[in-house]
Amino acid sequence: MAYFESVPHNPGLNVLPSNPCQLLDFNLLVLADGKVHEGASGNREICAVILGGKATFVVGEKKFESVGGRPNVFAGKPHAVYIPAQSNFAITARGAVEIALCSAPSELKTAAYVIPPERVATGVWGAANFSRNYHQILTLASQADLPAQRLIVGETYTPSGNWSTFPPHRHEKDDLPREAYHEEMYFFKVSPAEGFGITRYYNDAMDIGFIVRDHTILMAPKGYHTVVSAPGYTTYYLWFLAGNQRVQATADDPAYAWVSKTVPMLKALGH
Repeated sequence: MAYFESVPHNPGLNVLPSNPCQLLDFNLLVLADGKVHEGASGNREICAVILGGKATFVVGEKKFESVGGRPNVFAGKPHAVYIPAQSNFAITARGAVEIALCSAPSELKTAAYVIPPERVATGVWGAANFSRNYHQILTLASQADLPAQRLIVGETYTPSGNWSTFPPHRHEKDDLPREAYHEEMYFFKVSPAEGFGITRYYNDAMDIGFIVRDHTILMAPKGYHTVVSAPGYTTYYLWFLAGNQRVQATADDPAYAWVSKTVPMLKALGH
């Protein structure tokens, strides 16, 4: 079973070569100016994150003109469109556009909506050489008016030489408030594009490392995971989760959990 894949980057809709997850799925849409992609969400909700460029979305009776703006993921906050289940939709490129389509099963009846950059929360997690910047696109944090049944979506930027998702964490079971069950995927890009990072994915049955490059994806139905960027390169990943509830609660690997306790001290020292 593959937990890490290269995602095709061809014109049109690119699907995952394999997918071990039961809930989550991911498609990468690449359109030239004026090209149209039509689809139906069926029994899934979709968060369409504009990675770069602009597109017009028609979802049912709703039309959202020229959504997007940043040229690439390393140049600002994203726009996103929530496409509810049981929706027919059409996406028309306004110039070249690249769109991530993250999806999960849903029975939620709600209208489509746009998530503009001003609704995307930003901040820094960690400290010192395990600090990283984040964008929260579709989460419960100050977004109660942006409904979704399962999806939780955001972006993380791991600077040169830094670690991310550290200490490694998992979300394998519902044991609130300590841990919530979620599948998760990381869709990666690297800047400059010839660079790389490394991700470690492990649980009681396996311990695997993968080379992160542009358009690769980690698929984590369970297990601990962490990422590091090579010196001189920034690693980006679009992260998205789906589980039984939209509450984020993770369990750190006990072997490395002590590192979290150093964050307040390191921040007080200016690191």
